[in-house]
Amino acid sequence: MLEDEPGIRVVGEAGDGHEAVLAAGALNPHVVVMDFALPSMNGAVATRRMLEVNPGLAILILSMHAEPGYVRTCMDSGARGYLLKNAMDLELVSAVRKVAAGESVMDPRLGKPSASCESALTTRELEVLQLIVHGKSNRDIASVLGLSVNTVAVHRANIMQAMGIHNTAELVVHAIRKGLVSIA
Repeated sequence: MLEDEPGIRVVGEAGDGHEAVLAAGALNPHVVVMDFALPSMNGAVATRRMLEVNPGLAILILSMHAEPGYVRTCMDSGARGYLLKNAMDLELVSAVRKVAAGESVMDPRLGKPSASCESALTTRELEVLQLIVHGKSNRDIASVLGLSVNTVAVHRANIMQAMGIHNTAELVVHAIRKGLVSIA
């Protein structure tokens, strides 16, 4: 649909969060349309990674999740807009044009997301949290992220402290309910 629009050129596609980050770095687009529920790295973490490399990049989240936690997580990560997947085709085109022009876009069916303590989590902490939710041990997480086991343990402790949670089961439930991670 976007390819058929005058003035819009699709320069690439990606199948997961890691591919999206790599493609954005290699292709240097003006706008990225990003899903939240991506394999390997959710859209909020991928958004943060892309903006670390290209702070001027406009990212529009297109998601099926209308829950305030998902919206807040994505907007706190630096996305310029959030649109529900059941939006009309014209809404998507308009939203892409608006974020490209520097405007913020929020699906009118969503309320304004409020601030939360989770917005203070770093990109690395969100990555660690995602892997915790997927049942990975500190050793597994360290291997995946190229960190020491002690560093992962510190990240885990910081995440739990920021959320006021004291065990992993509560942490997993909280992270899913608040939309901080994808379970895809």
